[in-house]
Amino acid sequence: MEMKQIANLLFEVRILKDIVRSGYAFLGSGKESVAEHSFMTAFICFAMARIDQDINSEKLVTMALVHDIAEARTGDFNYVEKKYSIVDEAKAISHLTKHLSFGDDIKNLLDEFNSGETKEAKLVNDADQISFILELKKLDDTGAKGPEKWLPVILKRLKTETGKQIAQSIMETSWDEWWMNDYSE
Repeated sequence: MEMKQIANLLFEVRILKDIVRSGYAFLGSGKESVAEHSFMTAFICFAMARIDQDINSEKLVTMALVHDIAEARTGDFNYVEKKYSIVDEAKAISHLTKHLSFGDDIKNLLDEFNSGETKEAKLVNDADQISFILELKKLDDTGAKGPEKWLPVILKRLKTETGKQIAQSIMETSWDEWWMNDYSE
């Protein structure tokens, strides 16, 4: 029976590929699915775990991977929409995990992330912001209007030294520099 519940969970999480992050509509350019954002956040955490080895790297990456999983049921609400709508993330997570033997693992990771008190939670929160910074920097580098207003706001959200150092390096690097490194024909 557990395999059927896991299959349902995987289909539910798969829907995150189809849910577009809502903030880009207000930005006026760019787009990204919740799944794309979660992947990028998890990969940033993978890199962070190599920089700061005094953390639980499995917890860090796993927390990043599930940090927006409730959005499979709630959708993605930006800060304006949250002023007028009530999102019951706890209820969504409770329903999403209730038939899974490892459901408490997901709930505990999300509780820790949302409390923002542990070193891992702070790093994942920073990675969440850095994922957005990467998108904004690319849009800014390619001439889109709007990112120049948002970048300073998002940069101020960073809490950890590791997050701030990564963000500073991103801001000092052209989004396509990696492509042109060692270019030859």
